[in-house]
Formats: sequence, structure tokens, C-alpha cells
Amino acid sequence: MTAVNIPSAGIPVRPERPVTPLASARVFVGRSIRHSLRDVEALTMAIVLPVMLMLLFTFVFGGALDAEGGYVQYVVPGIILLCAGFGASSTAVDVARDMSDGIVDRFRTMPLRSRGVITGHVVASLLRNLLASGVVIAVALLVGFRPTANLLQWLGALGIVALFILAITWLYAGIGLAAKSPTAASGYGFALLFLPYLSSAFVPTDTMPGWLQWVAENQPITPIIETIRAFLFGRDPGTDLWWALGWCALIVAAAYVWAAWLFRRSAGRRLPPPRSPPTPHHRVLTKCTRHAVSTCTF
Repeated sequence: MTAVNIPSAGIPVRPERPVTPLASARVFVGRSIRHSLRDVEALTMAIVLPVMLMLLFTFVFGGALDAEGGYVQYVVPGIILLCAGFGASSTAVDVARDMSDGIVDRFRTMPLRSRGVITGHVVASLLRNLLASGVVIAVALLVGFRPTANLLQWLGALGIVALFILAITWLYAGIGLAAKSPTAASGYGFALLFLPYLSSAFVPTDTMPGWLQWVAENQPITPIIETIRAFLFGRDPGTDLWWALGWCALIVAAAYVWAAWLFRRSAGRRLPPPRSPPTPHHRVLTKCTRHAVSTCTF
């Protein structure tokens, strides 16, 4: 027989402290950041592709759109949002992969707030895309972008960019939860990347046909881009600022509620595994632990 030593009577056993939601979120944020750093190819493409598009529009199409070479001053705000969209789209794939490979089911068995895995992906995407946006702005400065914003206006532009990244990332997280597979999540998320092309990102809306002009002026991307453009060039954004803040807040709230509902729904579809009857050894060990005897043999 085997002896199992259990704390003797009279020695208090400190109960395990529950993990707080903040601690759970910190664990999942660290996990997502480590995954991002290891996936060098995805991080590189999230930066290189928008930079290539900016160079394409500036040096290939820019001469036809602005013969004086000033098109780079117009196109950079749209490229910044396009960069954020490309970077955030990987969140849908990451969330769908976590939901399909069983890791979330393992998280639910741990003393963690398992929904924090979605928050981890969102926060990591926000940090990753802010870094990518900084790289895009640096390259834009090298190719002739000359903003006239002061420090406060720069902070305002970066704040709008961060709020947009947060909104679009939560939306992509919901898409990842709704998709049946990472491949489907990638396809659904790709459709959102067309929104900047149907806005004032690359050409003024008054150059579009009447029906398309109405769409471009009443979708979320246009006021966000116009607000960033106004801040970067020292202008008053006017009502575009309030439209941008309102659209971002609405998207964050709706996407968060949608993602939370989808996560609870996916949890409800998974029935808990049947509990096997306790073995004699388990019953003896439980009884001995409950009475805190000094030594138990079985």
C-alpha cells in the first residue's frame, strides 16, 4: 500500500484564491502578444502590404491624380486606416482557430475567465497595429508626406486611429466567433477591407457617381478619414470628429455585445463531459482530506 501525506490537523490550509478578471485578461494578452511575435510573416505582411499600396498610389497613380506630386498628402490617412484593417483582419482567423482547435474548452476547465481569450486577441491586435501604423507614417514621411499638425493635433489623430483599430478589431473578433473555420473567417473578414475604397480615402467623394457618392459620404470610414486628415494638416475637423467618435463607439459597443453573445452561445453548445463515478481511492482520499488526518494509507 502507498502512504499519502496530508497536512496534519490544526494546520490551516490556505484556500486557492480565485483568479480575477483583470489577471485573466493579463494572461491572455500576454499569450496573444507572444503569438504575434512568433508569427513574423503575418506581422511583416500587415506592414509591408499597406506600404506597397502607398508607394503604388503615390508613384504609379499619383501622377495621374495630381500632376504636381501632392497626392501623397491626400492618400496617407486612407493608407493608415487600410493598414489598420489589414492588421486587424488576422484577429478573425486567430479567434476562429482558437474556437475550432479545442483550446478554449481547455481554458474553461481552468480557474480563468475564459472569455478573456477574446480580449487578449483584441488588445494584442491594437498594440500590433499601432506599431504598424507608426511604420507606415515613417515611410510616408520618407516619400514626401509633410503634415502641419502640432503636438495636440498629432495626439488627436493617433487617438482616432487607435479608436478605429479597437472598433474594427472587436468586429473582426465577432466574425471569428461566427465563422465555422479559420478559412471562412478569413473570407468574411476580407469583405470589410473594401470599405476604405468606397470612401474619401483615395479620391474625393464628389468625383464619384451620385448613388456611390451617397454611400461613400454616409459610411463610417469617410468621417474617420476626414477627421484624421484634418488633424494632420492643422484644420478643424468640425462635425466629422463627432461622426467619427460616434461611429467608433457604436461599432465597439455592438461588436462587443455580439462577440460576448457568440462566445456564450458556443459555450452552451458544448455539454460538459459525463462525470465518472469516484473510485474507492478517490473516496478515501477525499474523506481523509476533509478530516485533515495526518496520514492516510490505501
